[in-house]
Amino acid sequence: MRRIAFFPGSFDPITKGHEDIVRRALPMFDKIIVAVGVNSSKNEMFPLDQRQNWIEKTFSECPSVEVINYKGLTTEACIKHQAKFILRGLRNSNDYEYEKSIAMMNQAMEPNIETIYLNTHPEWAAISSTIVRDIIKNKGNAQPFLASGVQL
Repeated sequence: MRRIAFFPGSFDPITKGHEDIVRRALPMFDKIIVAVGVNSSKNEMFPLDQRQNWIEKTFSECPSVEVINYKGLTTEACIKHQAKFILRGLRNSNDYEYEKSIAMMNQAMEPNIETIYLNTHPEWAAISSTIVRDIIKNKGNAQPFLASGVQL
């Protein structure tokens, strides 16, 4: 059986922290699906196709990375794509508490899907898409915090 991980997020935009989590997880899985969630209640800064394109460019040399978008429950998307693992990055204890609650609900809905956490490297721990968007909105230089495939 192939080990397939599902890495969900809005990736608005994808950051160096996101990129680091995927690259470090590559040896653990046969395939990693970077899944851009479509949330109609969110007001994204960047269009879906642009976010997907940035992710594809970031991992263009990684044949085991697939980029998709999805709507609805993450567990349902995992089942559809035969992913038995949900990959998540943790920057701090607040992330852990938030992610733990989601993981517990996901496991209650689908007991055969496990959530795997990787701690963010310290140099990326302060980076979030929210902060990066704020830098961009205020005309600052966000490039040092963006994944390698993102060019603004």
